Amino acid sequence: MNSADLGRRVGVPSTALFTDQYELTMVQAALKAGTADRRSVFEAFTRRLPEGRRYGVVAGIGRVLDAVENFHFDDEMLTFLREQDVVDGPTLDWLADYRFSGDIWGYPEGEVYFPGSPILRVEGSFAECVLLETVILSILNHDSAIAAAASRMSTAAGGRGLIEMGARRTHELSAVASARAAYVGGFNTTSDLAAGFRYNIPTVGTSAHAFTLLHDTERDAFRAQVDSLGRGTTLLVDTYDVTEAVRTAVEIAGTELGAVRIDSGDLLLVAHRVRQQLDELGATATKIVVTSDLDEYAIASLAAAPVDAYGVGTQLVTGSGHPTCSMVYKLVARAGSADPADPLRPVAKKSLGAKSSVGGRKWAARRPDEHGVAEAEVVGTGPVPVELADRQLLVELVKGGEVVAREPLDAARDRHVAARAGLPLSALQLSRGEPVIPTEYV
Repeated sequence: MNSADLGRRVGVPSTALFTDQYELTMVQAALKAGTADRRSVFEAFTRRLPEGRRYGVVAGIGRVLDAVENFHFDDEMLTFLREQDVVDGPTLDWLADYRFSGDIWGYPEGEVYFPGSPILRVEGSFAECVLLETVILSILNHDSAIAAAASRMSTAAGGRGLIEMGARRTHELSAVASARAAYVGGFNTTSDLAAGFRYNIPTVGTSAHAFTLLHDTERDAFRAQVDSLGRGTTLLVDTYDVTEAVRTAVEIAGTELGAVRIDSGDLLLVAHRVRQQLDELGATATKIVVTSDLDEYAIASLAAAPVDAYGVGTQLVTGSGHPTCSMVYKLVARAGSADPADPLRPVAKKSLGAKSSVGGRKWAARRPDEHGVAEAEVVGTGPVPVELADRQLLVELVKGGEVVAREPLDAARDRHVAARAGLPLSALQLSRGEPVIPTEYV
């Protein structure tokens, strides 16, 4: 593997303050009580999928590994915590030496998940594990929401190209994470150069309406773009009159014109008319790209249209109506001391509402039916049944504080295609429904 396959290791500031204050105050109280070193197991999971969704998509694992590696308190941070009287002196001393030294297991990136799936299992002392809660959840909840939306859009696109172009619709750092998650979920390219730089995602882009409006005529604008970017460029044809713009585009670029982009109007109708016009002009190889507030339903509605690629922004980077996955991070087992020989004891919150959880250090496996199609997500705390031994989903990500499972982003992307293909066909329906397979506890 070429190290470039893993993307550029861009310098990242410490992630230690990407957290909630109560994580640190819990550490302070546990240190004073003598319980901070107790061996503990935390798990990230969701109790339910977003309403109507049939499966979830694990995304952000690679970013979690980066966050764990970069979780340390520098002098400036410690000064801030001291000045704000967040924690006491002994806790500051403990934080000054903090480096995660435990183990992390999890679903590999691109895998699908269901309610109760132990997506991430973090093991170590209580204090070192509890500090990671907020940053882990912020990454997994955001990235998995975007990847799930991307996966649905990929299904709707039916193999046609998908361009992520939501950078202007979200926070500038979220835009980079969104492009990464969208790529895992099935998008082909991004317009965001920071995402391309950091994660080696292919980038695309040519011009906006402003470029056309800058010039005295549309012809002048098209000429300038073709002269600069070549005949294979994509020309935006809906600034004024689409029919006239297509005619002008082919006159200037010839039949080698790469593509035209349509960003407004009745996309189904306009795409058919543009395709007919391009063919009549001899530009049979020129592709049609459509944009304009698309989501998975709009993409599906264009299945019969002669569209070659879709550009998606707002709906993608906001999770298409579900911007979070409601994942939680809970203590599920703990020992009475730091002694490895001290047995782990299952623990769980008791609740009369919907916030109850299942205690115990868990494994997970996906059971197939006689046709090899997934029929259940099996989650257990005891021995793994022999028939599921080679179906286990969690893989080792961090061992003794060292990351052991970095991989190219394309590996996660390919894994998602395979995982989705292993689900029942109803998983691909865009209509609302229950999780496509049940979660069984053993």
